[in-house]
Amino acid sequence: MGEVVIKMPDVGEGVAQAELVEWHVKPGDPVREDMVLAAVMTDKATVEIPSPVDGVVLWLGAEVGDTVAVKAPLLRIEVAGEAASEEAQTTTTALTGKVEPVKDKPTGTKTTAPLPARPVAETKIIEPEKFAKRPVARQPAERPLASPAVRLRAQEAGVDLRQVAGTGPAGRITHDDLDQFIARGTQPPAVAPTGLARKTAIEEIKVTGLRRRIAEKMRLASSRIPHITYVEELDVTDLEDLRATMNAGRKSDQPKLTILPFLMRALVKTIGEQPGVNATFDDDAGVVTRYSAVHIGVATQTPSGLTVPVVQHAEARSIWDIAAELTRLADAARNGTAAREELSGSTITITSLGALGGIVTTPIINHPEVAIVGVNKIMTRPIWDGTQFIPRKIMNLSSSFDHRIVDGWDAAVFVQRIKALLETPALIFIEG
Repeated sequence: MGEVVIKMPDVGEGVAQAELVEWHVKPGDPVREDMVLAAVMTDKATVEIPSPVDGVVLWLGAEVGDTVAVKAPLLRIEVAGEAASEEAQTTTTALTGKVEPVKDKPTGTKTTAPLPARPVAETKIIEPEKFAKRPVARQPAERPLASPAVRLRAQEAGVDLRQVAGTGPAGRITHDDLDQFIARGTQPPAVAPTGLARKTAIEEIKVTGLRRRIAEKMRLASSRIPHITYVEELDVTDLEDLRATMNAGRKSDQPKLTILPFLMRALVKTIGEQPGVNATFDDDAGVVTRYSAVHIGVATQTPSGLTVPVVQHAEARSIWDIAAELTRLADAARNGTAAREELSGSTITITSLGALGGIVTTPIINHPEVAIVGVNKIMTRPIWDGTQFIPRKIMNLSSSFDHRIVDGWDAAVFVQRIKALLETPALIFIEG
């Protein structure tokens, strides 16, 4: 029998380490070539690491939530026959990890356990069928463990994951578990409560992966940026009428328009007059960088947390083109297929909670940008026109600015210009 060590892959872009966010295997599990072993995260992109060999997992070198350096050992796999040659074991792609012979003593990192010595005499032939996965018992109040992709599939299929037995590490629900559950038929009926009872369960959830990166980003923005938030009321009745008319006449290959493409076109026109808000601030170097290109980040809720896909070069896109790109990026972000370059490089950000937008919000700036525009929900309200009350569709914009770079007056002028464009939407389409 031979053994191979799979190391943390080089995910590119000069990244020296990545966070381990999910194991798909545990010691004793049989694995097949190309089977996903683990998932690691850098920035806001998740990379899956497949197995380059068939064999049985012997050892895991890190725990979920650990930061692992590139080229540090991740796991060790026992394979049939002699270990592959060093040349064959190292010719994997950057995203699938690096495989090297056990004869090379691995170099550990501070965040991973050292690779334990394993004498050749102790090598055993392990039959895969001896490690058939068994469901792990789950307490009644315990939240089921599952990856974002599994949760999304379950939601789309109408499956309550609490009813699904997990066979993955620590009882994690895998895609196979979900497939088998769906194949068996309908879910068991919910048990009606028998009466009031005290609840004493306490759940501790380790903050890892995307949620930890969100927390770090919010802490950075809150601690380093003195925010000023400016709220203005907009009458979007005419805009909503125009949007309804355009949607009614759209072509079959055109997406349905929301208010965001109109807002983004209004941002482009306003930034042309006030380029100071389309900028980033390196407060360590004391340098403000202004951009002629308008790359608009759109805060998007996904099953695993908040991400910010970026509509690149909004200044060169039409209303319909922006709407199509928004739809594509939102779908990619939610199903976890968005590329790293699609989740970075924004110069200004929009945040919207849609129908849950509330009356007023206090958006946190997407560091190192200097401005963020928040969209609140549209409500029909009675507005006095001088002679009578008439129903109008009203929406607030809640926008925050880095007060070190953008003065309150400039922030107000910026929002007022957006207000004028959205209240008279024909102005959005006038060039020059």
